[in-house]
Amino acid sequence: MNEVKEVLRVWLGVPGSRTPGLRAIAAHCGVDRKTARRYIEAAQAAGLQRTDGVDALDDGLIGTVIEAVRPARPNGHGPAWDRLLGFEDQITAWVAGDGPHPPLTITKIETLLARQGCVVPYRTLHRFATERCGFGRRDTTVRVVDGDPGSECQIDFGYLGYLTDPETGRRRKVHALIFTAVYSRHMFVWLTYSQTLAAVIAGCAAAWTFFGGVFRVLIPDNLKPVVTEADAVNPRLSQGWLDYAQHTGFVTDPARIRSPKDKPRVERVVQYVRGNYWAGEDFADLAEAQQRAEAWCRDTAGMRTHGTTAARPLEVFDADEAPVLLPVPPVYDVPIFKQVKVHRDFHAEVAKALYSIPGQWIGSTLEVRADSALVKFYARGTLVKVHPRQPAGGRSTDPEDLPTEKVGYAMRDLDRLIGTCAGHGRAVGIYAERLLDDPLPWIRMRAVYRLLGLVRRYGPGPVDTACSTALDLDVVSVSKIASMLERATETTAPLLPAAGSAAPSRFTRDPAEFATDRTTPATGTGVATTGTGVATERTTPATAGTGVATERTGHLTVIVGGNTDTKETR
Repeated sequence: MNEVKEVLRVWLGVPGSRTPGLRAIAAHCGVDRKTARRYIEAAQAAGLQRTDGVDALDDGLIGTVIEAVRPARPNGHGPAWDRLLGFEDQITAWVAGDGPHPPLTITKIETLLARQGCVVPYRTLHRFATERCGFGRRDTTVRVVDGDPGSECQIDFGYLGYLTDPETGRRRKVHALIFTAVYSRHMFVWLTYSQTLAAVIAGCAAAWTFFGGVFRVLIPDNLKPVVTEADAVNPRLSQGWLDYAQHTGFVTDPARIRSPKDKPRVERVVQYVRGNYWAGEDFADLAEAQQRAEAWCRDTAGMRTHGTTAARPLEVFDADEAPVLLPVPPVYDVPIFKQVKVHRDFHAEVAKALYSIPGQWIGSTLEVRADSALVKFYARGTLVKVHPRQPAGGRSTDPEDLPTEKVGYAMRDLDRLIGTCAGHGRAVGIYAERLLDDPLPWIRMRAVYRLLGLVRRYGPGPVDTACSTALDLDVVSVSKIASMLERATETTAPLLPAAGSAAPSRFTRDPAEFATDRTTPATGTGVATTGTGVATERTTPATAGTGVATERTGHLTVIVGGNTDTKETR
């Protein structure tokens, strides 16, 4: 009654002022323009004029207007509702889906009813389908008990906004990983640029330090780094998350997909963090934002009076939950989990580094767990190989993984190569060692492999004999060894070249000419003496064919004859 009377009073206006329009009337009275129009038209039909005063708005007029715009409804519904009762079964079938046809919308049902002559307002049809035909029916809900102190913690990611990264100078999205204790509602916020497994584990480690312990059950959303295959009963968790859960000691109970009511304690907190902590703040970098987030969680969110528990979360947490939490685990070395294929070169690649695998696994796909210290390879849960972690571009090769005949070549193991040659004969081993006696020995390895090829072709005995003969002559050449074996001359003594011509030459001397007796220095007489003190003089006959007599005394040789006398120092 007051609403109708107020609309009509404003419509009559104040004498001497401008007459208001429907828009001004509706805005002043807080009703829709169409509603104001219906009230005014009903009053005009009842005899109200705009020139009348406010006294004309008596109870009789107001009752007549109300009767016109809101007729009496004995059952609470109007005639349009009564018309829909005759189509209730058809509407129910359309809402539920009739045979192969999917469920229909209210708009489509309105069109189909109009084809059958039943024209009703959309809102009336929507209320009818909701109340009587099962359209949009919602299930009831119940409150779940919070559980024991320290038992459950719900976690979820929430987008906060952008922050300038000082390292790159560009704006980056900032996500908040929010931890909410179910019992006390105490929370922790971890800020990150990414949503990887490493970021989630880093956030968990920071949360355990903040809380001073670990909750027994974690209820995360279906994060890709955590849940690889969502399922209401048996979800499949990632290898990395399972490994971290085993290291820490908690149990993971993921929420069902598209079921926010499975973790309601943290769902509402996302908006609270975005509006109360992040909004309107300026941060220099992510480190400052994280520092202020921890202070906010402790001093602001932790000391507020929670609307549901009517208590301060931090006080409840310190009193009931902190004493029963699991101990904080040691620092976790975040590993890499992946599947790799073993290639034909007996190696598999992990994080751009190569690791050798036994030849029996060539072509197979193995599972890898690589932390900062070790790289472990598994085949269906069985440990196959362990290597020390190598940096990108590095390689770790175990000689036992390679074929025996190729180990020396692949590893450039000179000792192994020499030992292999020595196994075919002592002279072969010494010859291989002589071949490798070089400042850059690995460039001579092909010669040693050719020597081993000769062993396979001719047998170790002939090759050892040929190497022994070559060593006696100080000849270090595999080509010479091959030539000797081809001609079968490894056991034949070589013919040494003659020392000189058989015919005497002009300047040939007899070897006796160079034989001298041991002499002592002169004693002051100017005469050389022997060990007995007697001067000695040795004169040799003239050389045949030269016509020159030679006299040798002491350290001087006197040549007699010719045009001049010449003294030649010995």
